[in-house]
Amino acid sequence: MLCTLGIDFGTESVRVLLVDVATGKILDQQSQSYRHGVLDRELPGGAKLPPDYAFQHPQDWLADSFTACRTLMKRNAKLREAVIGIGVDFTSCTMLPCRSDGTPLCQATDFAQSMMAWPKLWKHHGAKAATDRINEVARGRKEKWLDHYGGAVGIEWFFPKALETLEKDARVYAAADLFIEGGDWYVWQLTSGLYPTSDPRQIVRSTCQAGYKACWSEQAGYPSPAFLGAVNPRFKTFVQDKMPGEHRAPGVSAGELCNAAAAKMGLPAGLPVSTVIIDAHAGLPGAGVAGAGAMVMVIGTSSCHMMNHTRMRLVPGVAGVVKDGILPGFYGYEGGQASVGDALAWVAATTKTSHEQLNREGLALPAGSGGVLALDFLNGCRSPLMDAKMSGGFVGVTLNTRPAQLYRAMMEATAMGARWFMDTMQQGEVPIRRFVASGGLPPKSPLLMQIYADVLNKPIYMAESDQSVALGAAILGAIAAGPAKSGHRTISHAITAMARQRKDLVYKPNRASAKQYAKLYEMYLALANGRCELRTVMHQLRDMTQL
Repeated sequence: MLCTLGIDFGTESVRVLLVDVATGKILDQQSQSYRHGVLDRELPGGAKLPPDYAFQHPQDWLADSFTACRTLMKRNAKLREAVIGIGVDFTSCTMLPCRSDGTPLCQATDFAQSMMAWPKLWKHHGAKAATDRINEVARGRKEKWLDHYGGAVGIEWFFPKALETLEKDARVYAAADLFIEGGDWYVWQLTSGLYPTSDPRQIVRSTCQAGYKACWSEQAGYPSPAFLGAVNPRFKTFVQDKMPGEHRAPGVSAGELCNAAAAKMGLPAGLPVSTVIIDAHAGLPGAGVAGAGAMVMVIGTSSCHMMNHTRMRLVPGVAGVVKDGILPGFYGYEGGQASVGDALAWVAATTKTSHEQLNREGLALPAGSGGVLALDFLNGCRSPLMDAKMSGGFVGVTLNTRPAQLYRAMMEATAMGARWFMDTMQQGEVPIRRFVASGGLPPKSPLLMQIYADVLNKPIYMAESDQSVALGAAILGAIAAGPAKSGHRTISHAITAMARQRKDLVYKPNRASAKQYAKLYEMYLALANGRCELRTVMHQLRDMTQL
């Protein structure tokens, strides 16, 4: 038996999977919560953080992944020599400034209490002014690359976070030798030697992360110095000065596991390490999707909707279309929602009611949650508006409204957000033939999946593995090892052999519920687009509950 490892970095923890290369069977797994969690209230030294700030501790990425891997391999010592490759997925855009030797700037004594020195987590939303400035200049200059991102750069992306650093703390910006995605940094550490011995000449930047989060393309590279200089004269040479490295696609080896990392992980040195992939994007191969036309909805803390297509279509509202962005040979399309699991967790915490109880009581409610309609933009609207200043809310709340109604209404709102993206794609002449759900939430909530099927009015197929994202990373590790070792002739062959959808469970739309949701969806769109008065929707909701 030959094995591959998938290392999956989430928002709160890291998971390591040991996978059979031939069948994709998960032989064992180990998770480890980050010691410092998400830093959104204060830094480890006590400095208080403003709202919308979200950082992580880079030492957690190394220490906790090494602990998880070492524990896993200790249990499976007989398979140590059977491991042929390592794949990594990582939240994105999670960006950190660091020294040329790999040392994160936040771990230097004189920068430990400087907020901008810390890695900005994907959901850090402190760069509002920087995002507005980048979009204003890009639209004014009619930058062609902007059309590949639906006409807007997102607040969670690479350049807004870098510009925010320059404009809020020039001292940090000047001290940073380079800015790098957390996933690229992690792979760099594995392959080049743990800091402070890392070699910046060996930095490999992922085409997936660069393409979707840093406006990079193989043909044009990054946005030009002329554009960056127009945004801020001090930003003009940012790419040349602070973004060294070469670009490789996920599934291509970024290098071999170095001795220092191998010793800490309990693995043999010299294993090929795949170029990193964005965590949600790993869910596409991990769900057994190897071709075009199937949209994979990776639903967890947030959601990412992805699909491959054989044609390039520049669709307003799509967060990115990148050649070879997800799988080679296809144009990869991406959209998503900035809060799904986070929004449901907020309802549960605010109402002081367990998810189990809210799911159970929500199941007994009719479509439409008894006249309550939610807007799901608790962390802004990612697709299709790309507007981080949007916020959430409830309409139709009365003195009789119960927590389960709010919870189910928020579920319904996230499903309507997914339909909004589906409609955007269809209107842009990118047909969707099949929907597949994966990620942390779908296996846990049959209610959520039935609502999605009803709102989309389409069958929802389920990824066979509950760990489809980590499995996708493991598949890329097998591909990076090469066909001679893995036995898989092509990427498509590896995906179809190692991942698939369940045959025993398909969520099919209920005709009556789908009809009700079609009416509610029009109200949702009207509110989200500002096309009607709030009072009108309030009346419509009351009328529906009295039928």
